[in-house]
Amino acid sequence: MKKILLLSDTHGYMDDAILKHAAAADEVWHAGDIGSLEVTDALSEKTTLRAVYGNIDNGEIRQAFPLHNRFRCEELEVWITHIGGYPGRYDREVREAIKENPPGLFICGHSHILKVMNDKRLGLLHMNPGAVGIYGFHKVRTMLRFKVDGKKITDLEVIEYPR
Repeated sequence: MKKILLLSDTHGYMDDAILKHAAAADEVWHAGDIGSLEVTDALSEKTTLRAVYGNIDNGEIRQAFPLHNRFRCEELEVWITHIGGYPGRYDREVREAIKENPPGLFICGHSHILKVMNDKRLGLLHMNPGAVGIYGFHKVRTMLRFKVDGKKITDLEVIEYPR
């Protein structure tokens, strides 16, 4: 079993509250728009980090992290990308690949809107943790915390902070 902290859209922002949650996780997954390598450096000091770059990220971040990160956590296949859409409205860049080879868990960021949805047609769970940074239109900063046990996702929690 692995404890996961899922976040996105930090836009260069990091604080002690985020780092406290990161330290309690086995892994932190960042779904892009990192904003600064200082963010990922701080997270990496606390635990294992998996991340992708987003549309605002510069060349240095794009060299450090991929656009897509597809991996296995326990027995669960995970795909993280920044711009991915959601069930019924997947982004055209991922639409065919997700239909041909759906992961068990598909994660993206970008919208700054927290969303967790089952895609019954493809048999996957979609997650977007919203935005935990201070830049953007969102009113509440959000992250997700959950456990991966074999192929199952359990104990899903939303972590919220005022902007």
